[in-house]
Amino acid sequence: MSDPAERTAERLASGEVREVQRVVAGIARRTPILTSRSLSERCGGRILLKAENLQRTGSFKLRGALAKLHALGPCPEGVVTGSAGNHAQSLAYAARERGVPCEVFMPGDAPVAKVAAVRAFGGVVHPFGESVDECLAAARERAAVTGAAFVHPFDDPDVILGQATLGLELLDDVADLARVIVPVGGGGLASGVAGAIEHARPGVSVVGVQVQACPSFPTSMASGQPTTVAASATIADGIAVKRPGAITLALVQRWLEAIALVSEDDVADAMVWLLERAKLVVEGAGAVGVAALLAGAVAPAQEGATVVILSGGNVDAGLLARVAERWETGAGRRLRLFTRIPDRPGGLAALLGLVADAGGNIVHVEHVREAVALHVRQTGLELALETRGPDHAQEILHALAEAGYEVEPVGGR
Repeated sequence: MSDPAERTAERLASGEVREVQRVVAGIARRTPILTSRSLSERCGGRILLKAENLQRTGSFKLRGALAKLHALGPCPEGVVTGSAGNHAQSLAYAARERGVPCEVFMPGDAPVAKVAAVRAFGGVVHPFGESVDECLAAARERAAVTGAAFVHPFDDPDVILGQATLGLELLDDVADLARVIVPVGGGGLASGVAGAIEHARPGVSVVGVQVQACPSFPTSMASGQPTTVAASATIADGIAVKRPGAITLALVQRWLEAIALVSEDDVADAMVWLLERAKLVVEGAGAVGVAALLAGAVAPAQEGATVVILSGGNVDAGLLARVAERWETGAGRRLRLFTRIPDRPGGLAALLGLVADAGGNIVHVEHVREAVALHVRQTGLELALETRGPDHAQEILHALAEAGYEVEPVGGR
């Protein structure tokens, strides 16, 4: 009998995926394909965005969870899994819709918002360990004790077929589809999408994207060995896995044309670009495809449409704010500076008046009296300003220098 990867490939090549699509469509949204003129003009080619960040639960993971629950049939003892976020939320949501109990083991440092979302969907959360691997092991043990069905986040044929329904939507909605750029974590989404496309339209290339901090798949498609990486904090936590699955490794190496790597800075810039230009909130893992295009790590197809899959939108509001602030600093639209002012009445007002006259918007002011060289009648001052861009920032700095202030930029990229 063929191995699990081969059997999964055979299922993807059959008409079964269309049946799974009908099952998934009962609850999951058919997410939109959005045009992006600015991205197309900047990178060349015709680039479209598959906005899976607008999916219920904020992630493509719902597709696989629904497909798995359907394949399991009645499961009165429920389902159990291990996950740091998106899979946990999606399985809890799908289980609630099917009237099935759900337990989830999540790392102790899992984002509070994601833990709250799982509970809001009716899932029972067990904080456990420090990694998803530890949580998966605990979930397997729990399943053995309770009789619940264990659901793997990605290395499961039914889950992969569920993710393949996204590929079918691309085939149905984009007549001139030529290239697909897909995030790669455990490989479930990449396997499903690439498999669905390969058997229907083999001329379409599928390119994966990983983050340099956590490249679980070998970037050379000729290599048969996965990379095992230590747990690493990354802005793209949704694709930060230690190793690919046995099934997904074989399928990704079979069907993906290449796997590109992007940096943390590339991902952060892509998140802000999507927020500003496309008005889309996309988490780090979901933004890696756009990051690869903007950084030149992946080129769009010369003819036909290139579709970038925005795989999820579950990003903490505080993190998004920090990413946006960092980007504004790097773009010269946020200026942090240190200077010294006379320590007497009116000293601060005079400086702030100069900044206001130059058109700067002050967002933060802090007196600094320690660990800096100061005259006995001086006080240090650190300012955070919003500007209209690099030229305007230089105008503000010049105005302060002309008025006699010694100004030192702080931070930046």
